[in-house]
Amino acid sequence: MKQQRRRFSTDEYKARQDKVRKAMEQRGLDLLIASDPSNMCWMTGFDGWSFYVHQCVVIGADGELFWFGRGIDAPTAQITTDLAEPDIISYPDDYVMNPNQHPMEYLAGILKEKGLQSMTIGVEMDNYYFSAKAMQSLATALTDATFVDATALVNWQRAIKSAQELEYMRRAGKIIESVYKRIIDVARPGLRKNELIAEIQHAGILGSGDYFGDYTAIMPLIGVGEEAAACHLTWDGEVLEKDTGMFLELAGAHVRYHCPCSRTLYLGKPEQKYLDVEKIMHDCIDKTLEVFKPGNTCGEVAAVFFDNLERSGYKKDNRCGYPIGLSYPPDWGERTMSLRRTDNTVLKENMTFHFMPGLWFDNWGFEMTESVVVTESGAECLSRVPRKLLVG
Repeated sequence: MKQQRRRFSTDEYKARQDKVRKAMEQRGLDLLIASDPSNMCWMTGFDGWSFYVHQCVVIGADGELFWFGRGIDAPTAQITTDLAEPDIISYPDDYVMNPNQHPMEYLAGILKEKGLQSMTIGVEMDNYYFSAKAMQSLATALTDATFVDATALVNWQRAIKSAQELEYMRRAGKIIESVYKRIIDVARPGLRKNELIAEIQHAGILGSGDYFGDYTAIMPLIGVGEEAAACHLTWDGEVLEKDTGMFLELAGAHVRYHCPCSRTLYLGKPEQKYLDVEKIMHDCIDKTLEVFKPGNTCGEVAAVFFDNLERSGYKKDNRCGYPIGLSYPPDWGERTMSLRRTDNTVLKENMTFHFMPGLWFDNWGFEMTESVVVTESGAECLSRVPRKLLVG
């Protein structure tokens, strides 16, 4: 089948695979089974809505590399990767959602055929896409193997973005700019929440100029009025009322690369509490953006934000950011480091974060966030959505 969707060069994929193999050697792993679709895509380019069934990329320290998944998804591997035909291995459909046999049993048979059954094998044990039954099936079928938890091994290799990755994230930034322009155009009292979200989804997928919008790993989140105290609500059909504030936690996405950006919108004349928090948050954000520099730690960056916030009389008891990039549902974070006081991970140039200083109170909330790239001079924001309380 003709290849149609190559997002990166063969050399870039090879460099990524080499990074993973080096990390495997440091952990004493002979083989790694990567089930996270973000890690599968990052290593090989595989991109399909097939992560609801068992699939993986198997990579060996000595050069082994193949995709494994459902038979009807093999053409997706042909279209989106440059793997050779023998390295696209599928299991029969009677293994799909069958309580009597498991795809990992079939994979175990493949590993035995390749003479890989007695190796030290890393698996992503704490992962959305790798189940307890999958682990049990592998362990039962491969009794001579030694299994090691390799959760986030690949994720950590993704932390520093290449020039092409940053280009895709900047394109996602253009898309989220278009989304917020549309929000300002249409948001008004009397509009239903689902109608506003429909406009957001349309603008996000329409994209910006030549840059098409991809589906985001998290659905649009919205909290209106007192509901804004809950930070992960989605929409319903209720009407938006005048003199009401709401947060919108959204992202632009392009070829699976994300640029999250949250803002608070007020319909009518804003209450003073919104204006007060807007001023404080803007000041705290400005000071924190300056310290997103190589050599500083995640904890040091977080401390700048938290200390300034506390001097202003507010306290936040959750992290204020996390790394972002390539992702699939249900989360656009990379699930490695965190912007919290206790994280001593050292920042490096071209790491990317969603700096997320949201505040949630007893009966309202306020979000104003930025997706950033670590540079020598501080953070580069990936989008230029106006950093202010939006008023409609």
